Amino acid sequence: MTNSFLPEGRLLRTPENTAACGDKDSLTRAMGMGMVMEGVALLCDENHDLLVRVGPFTGRIPRVETALGIAEGSTRDIAILSRVGKPVSFIVESLEERNGTLLPLLSRKKAQEMALTSILDRWRPGQVVPATVTHLEPFGAFVDIGCGVPSMIGVERLSVSRIAHPGDRLRVGQEIFAAVLSVDRDQRRVVLTHRELLGTWEENAALFRPGMTVPGYVRGLKDYGAFVELTANLSGLAECKAGIREGDRVSVYIKSILPERMKLKLLIIDVLPPQEGPENNRYFITNGILRRWSYAPEDCQKMGGETLFYE
Repeated sequence: MTNSFLPEGRLLRTPENTAACGDKDSLTRAMGMGMVMEGVALLCDENHDLLVRVGPFTGRIPRVETALGIAEGSTRDIAILSRVGKPVSFIVESLEERNGTLLPLLSRKKAQEMALTSILDRWRPGQVVPATVTHLEPFGAFVDIGCGVPSMIGVERLSVSRIAHPGDRLRVGQEIFAAVLSVDRDQRRVVLTHRELLGTWEENAALFRPGMTVPGYVRGLKDYGAFVELTANLSGLAECKAGIREGDRVSVYIKSILPERMKLKLLIIDVLPPQEGPENNRYFITNGILRRWSYAPEDCQKMGGETLFYE
């Protein structure tokens, strides 16, 4: 079960896309096939039409064809303006010639309609899919799941380790994997989750050994200690150190790892210089279909997070 409608930007430099944009004949063939293509949006004019580089040509996407929901008002014009300088998906509607110049007329909306129809028909809960981060809000990350079709991952589903803002975990433009949590065909909406792909407690703990000193992030401060994140799905408790603040990047000494209690005992060694942007996520799962995911080790005395993926 693969996704043939990829997030925008992933088709742009493929041989198939380059060949389809090559000349009038190739564009004519692509139009006849209803082929989804990509080009870079050069500008948005005063009418909010997008002008797009299509190989050696400049195509136009009329405002009402720039995105699903634009004509109805459910999608704001910022969705058009924010595409300038970035790849956009489209199909070729027609090829006009004016004064010897070929002017392709394009539709991004129709490419999105095709993508969404395919997604709603083929995607199932638990399916692992590619996505690209497009926008971050305090409550979650908006992602492109195909041809600019949006979905959202709630901040609580980005990782097991709690974060103050999705920007602590992701950055705009980042290519990620996600798992389908639910498909609402009536509302034409897909809900995603992310944390299940970042490994269980046991998988993450296996990356470390007592006696190691490693970098981490302070994610919470309590009277009894500081919670330090070693990976997106693994945190341990350290004694508080004077001057430590939430969000600090620190080095920690691993005193012990206790699988039966799902605990790491840490000692903060030093505050480290900030690192620009979030670190890349370590994925333990990048394909297939999940049925059940359980964070805690099998014989652990503590309960951990669990996700059941239902049709």
